[in-house]
Formats: sequence, structure tokens, C-alpha cells
Amino acid sequence: MKFTLRQLTYFKALAEQRNFGRAAAVCNVSQPALSVQIRTLEEALGGPLVERRTRDVVLTPLGRTVLEMGAQVLNAAQHLDQLGRDGAAVGQSLSLGLIPTIAPYLLPGVLAALRAENLALQISVREAKTSRLVEALADGSLDAAVMALPSGSEELSETPLFEDRFLLAGSPARLQAAGAVRPTDLEPRQLMLLEDGHCLTDQALEVCGRGRGQPGINLGASSLATLSRMVAAGFGLTLMPELAARTEAQSVPDLALRRFPAPEPSRQVGLVRRRSSPAAPWFDRLARVLTEVGEAEIAAARRRAAA
Repeated sequence: MKFTLRQLTYFKALAEQRNFGRAAAVCNVSQPALSVQIRTLEEALGGPLVERRTRDVVLTPLGRTVLEMGAQVLNAAQHLDQLGRDGAAVGQSLSLGLIPTIAPYLLPGVLAALRAENLALQISVREAKTSRLVEALADGSLDAAVMALPSGSEELSETPLFEDRFLLAGSPARLQAAGAVRPTDLEPRQLMLLEDGHCLTDQALEVCGRGRGQPGINLGASSLATLSRMVAAGFGLTLMPELAARTEAQSVPDLALRRFPAPEPSRQVGLVRRRSSPAAPWFDRLARVLTEVGEAEIAAARRRAAA
């Protein structure tokens, strides 16, 4: 770059004051120093910016163009300076990913809390399965993602947020017939789970002691909302994350839920980011908000179950 922000600042002051002496006073420099910088700017841009007269100056056509474009440059520089001094809090943009078995239940409260803390925050959200989120984190299109831990990638840094226990979900008749079972007592033909690719399916198979190739397990549902309606209608049993329990029970009145005997199966929900990302206050604030909202939702689900 052949010119500097200081030169543009001096030229802006000269255009506003229309006098070298007054412009120098505004910029808190000597008149010769300001004159040298204006002359250097003119040489860099290939022509005079002002017509020099005895008591004032008049902008040349080139000067008018440079003044307009220079104002944009100085304005952008001011915003960058403010952004740095505020620790990237003002006007920050955040790209956040969440897996489908978490997003609908956590996101509304999280977005409200984040906007309450920072009205200028620009946030974009992507809902996708774990493998896609890991890819998006790797290529930089996501800043952070909420998923069940572990993420399975050594390139990601993981911060645990809260424990999400599993409940047994089905129709009242199915739950009564099943009795007080442990996950490993569930027969394959009873199980209805999400389609391949959902980490919740892998976790459910693991806690039930079943392999992916186990015959008889129905792996057809695309969402927890669909799964809730299917098991509520008596088509089988499933494992329901406690985080989703209140919302799904409100949406599907016929859905019955029961706790497993201790030790209750669970998943660890966490916030992940690239290990190469520099430590930043926004990540800690985001983790705090996610934890508070998640724990509040789970507490509300337990109060509803006890009522």
C-alpha cells in the first residue's frame, strides 16, 4: 500500500477545515508535518488533491474521489480498532453447529440467552449429524459445535457441558409390560432407534449391549419427534434423552416415560472447537450459557415427571 491511514486522516481534516493551519491544529501536529504528509499522499496517488490558495484550499476532482473512498477506509479501520479493543464482543459473528437430537431442545433457550448478553451478536446455526459437524469444524466453516462426547477427532478440543440421562419411552401399555428393565434387558425386536448416522443410535446400541448388525432392531426414524410418535402409538420402545423428554411429552400426550434403575445410562453433552483455535472469551461464555440452559431444561423435565 502506497499510502497510510495517517495520511488519509490528515487529508480528511484538511478537506473539512479547508486550511492547512486549522487542519494541523485539529490533528495536533505542526503545519509543516501535515503538509509533508499531504504532499506524500499526492505523490502516491499520482496528482494534486487540493488547489492551494492563499487562505484556503479547494478539492480537485481527484481529491473529491479520494475523500469519499478514504472516508470508507477510515470508517472500516475504526470498526476494526473497536472490534479489537472490545475483545471481539461487539459485532462478533459466531457459526455454531448442533446435532439433531440436541438442537431443537437446547437452541431456543441458548439463542435467547446469547442475544440477551450481546444484542450485536450475529449467529448462524447449522444442524447436522456428528460426522458433518466434525468436517465443518475442520474446514473452518463452523467455530464450535455441540455434540455428544467423545467427538472421535483428535483435532478437536472438547469441553463437557452436562450429563443427559436416557429414559425408556413407549406407550403406557408397552412400559407396563416391560416392567423395571435395564437397557440390556430390552429385546432387539422391541427397540426402535434413529436411522444410521445419528450418534444417539450408536449410544443406545452400546448401552443396550447390541451391535449395529443385530437383527430385529428398527432403525428407521429420522428424528426424535418421529420416533416419539411411533413408540407412543405402540410400535416399540426407545431410549429418550432427558434433554428432549419435556418437549416430546408435551407434543405427544400418549408418550410414556420411565427412568431406568441405577446406574442410569446417559450421554455427555459437550462443546467442541478446533485445537488450533486461539483461546477466546466467547468460547467460555458460550459453554457457560449452554450448560445453564441444558441443566435448566433437564431440571424442568424432572419436575414435570415428579408432578
